[in-house]
Amino acid sequence: MIQTAITPFIHKLNSPLTKRGITVLQINLGKRCNLACTHCHVEAGPKRTEELSPEICQQLISLIHKFPEIQIVDLTGGAPEMNYGFELLVAAARETGKQVIVRSNLTIYFVDGFGDLPEYFAKNQIRVVASLPCYLADNVDKMRGTGVFDDSIKALQWLNRLGYGKEPNLIVDLVYNPQLPSGEKFSLAPEQTNLERDYKMFLKEHFDIVFNNLFTITNLPVGRTKLHLERKKLYASYLQFLELQFNADTIEHLMCRDELSIDYLGNVFDCDFNQMMNLPAKTGNGETLTVAKLLEAGSLDLIKEVQTAAYCYGCTAGCGSSCGGALV
Repeated sequence: MIQTAITPFIHKLNSPLTKRGITVLQINLGKRCNLACTHCHVEAGPKRTEELSPEICQQLISLIHKFPEIQIVDLTGGAPEMNYGFELLVAAARETGKQVIVRSNLTIYFVDGFGDLPEYFAKNQIRVVASLPCYLADNVDKMRGTGVFDDSIKALQWLNRLGYGKEPNLIVDLVYNPQLPSGEKFSLAPEQTNLERDYKMFLKEHFDIVFNNLFTITNLPVGRTKLHLERKKLYASYLQFLELQFNADTIEHLMCRDELSIDYLGNVFDCDFNQMMNLPAKTGNGETLTVAKLLEAGSLDLIKEVQTAAYCYGCTAGCGSSCGGALV
């Protein structure tokens, strides 16, 4: 690929990337996880100890109760279930009639002390969004660790037995990530609708598994993906590839426009990727925000423009990419 400078993302747009009314609160509870996946943008793992504190957890509970416009509380990590405050935040969201999403790695159900999670999820009608970056065992185990595919299959069968994928209030979605590139032959995720059909046919035929939706998510050059690309000397060329695939039709649907991303310290970001790259959200006068400041102001809508960086091309490449899959 010819080496050229990356166009600043904001220069691709006809106008500033503005924030809309906030409807989604995505909370990263911490970096503790039972896995250490090669593509993890959070760089989570078993040796990480960072997690939510009781003080920040209480502030988040107050935020959930205070703002009825929050429709979705999206819990992530790490393995969110392993970090402090998980059940407290679920309870607050359920009490206020909000949808709860847990971004689960599925294998956590087989870790000592977490075997009651599937029943807990079903009881609280938690929407499970689970990583299964391929429906073939070898590819999954390469990205996530030996034996992860088999545990993921057993976990999905467990969820199915409880009614997930079958009953309207018990939704389980799967997430596809492309393999990390080893050379300059880059590719985006396949078309989401067709890949979902293939996943459903394969998992039903081989494992009698059903699920609701497949989300295709681009590997953004953040966290371990960025480190991998830098080691392979592919970082700049991957960014160039993403810029070449820029699709202006995705801008209207970007998740950063109607969500707040909160870290375990209570800092506010426009999205999870900005959070991992320590690019905080800012008010019109350049002030950074915390959960405490949102509570004090009595408003979630203090941010006028989304902070952007070169990796934003990952969310706007091709059909687009978000925590809810393709955008267009």
